[in-house]
Amino acid sequence: MSDLQAAIARIGKTLSGVVVGQEPLVQELLVALLAGGHVILEGVPGTGKTLLVRVLSRLIQADFGRIQLTPDILPSDISGTNVFDLTSRTFTLKKGPVFTQVLLADEINRTPPKTQSALLEAMEEQQVTLDGTSHPLPDLFWVVATQNPLEFEGTYPLPEAQLDRFLFKLVVGYPAPAAEKQMLLNAQAGFEAKRLDVSQLKPIAAANHILAARQAVKALTVQEPILDYLLALAHKTRQHPDLELGTSPRSTVQWLAASKAHAWINGQDFVTPDNVKAVALPLLRHRLMLGAEAQLDGLTCDRVIQGMLDSVAVPR
Repeated sequence: MSDLQAAIARIGKTLSGVVVGQEPLVQELLVALLAGGHVILEGVPGTGKTLLVRVLSRLIQADFGRIQLTPDILPSDISGTNVFDLTSRTFTLKKGPVFTQVLLADEINRTPPKTQSALLEAMEEQQVTLDGTSHPLPDLFWVVATQNPLEFEGTYPLPEAQLDRFLFKLVVGYPAPAAEKQMLLNAQAGFEAKRLDVSQLKPIAAANHILAARQAVKALTVQEPILDYLLALAHKTRQHPDLELGTSPRSTVQWLAASKAHAWINGQDFVTPDNVKAVALPLLRHRLMLGAEAQLDGLTCDRVIQGMLDSVAVPR
């Protein structure tokens, strides 16, 4: 493995030592970071979603911003606004929390759609437009949004246009009993999630290392049969009888990027069908829309995706 790959592996190991029992989730989060794709973390309160992002930003020495989204927050509270200075008699930009490298949008589905849409331009074009002027965001601009399950009171479903801008939707479940016991042992030994500044966590990489790793991911070899396999899976979602909405062309491009990132993290210099399949669930589950009959039959998007992965022929 290269030095960059070894550094990413150390970041994953350190993250798994802090947020115990979530090793698969940690790898998927790192895959999204290296693919340059934004992430939704869905889970009940108290499962370590915010801690995971805070620790990761600390390990890569990235500027960290956090927005606590509530029903009364305004779009300008996210993007910022132009303020008139009486002394100079000019408008100056008061930047919002979106001007950062790693942005945690906490409980994104507790704010109305108008405010949710304030993130659309930033996530897709990496810029913010205020009063007709575009302001670029940092090269390492990465959004991780947390949300509660939709059946919780006081939540708003995200619009399809915004969901499609997230690379992955990762489901954060409860840890296993052994992992939860290790959490208690860590707390007994003095670890405090609220005080990362006094913890023993030391940076492992820097933001420029992540950008270099992204370039290495882009350079990976992908043979044409792999592209054909990926396209066959994408087209299957648009023709599936249980689905009203399949995956978009934009998500097909993101699927390729995520497959390459998954291969690179695992020390490969080329993409295989296993890499394509490994990222399918988190990439598709928030983009597909089940039909009414499928919902009545108790089907879930995860089951439909798994069925497609089993039915589409794998290239040799």
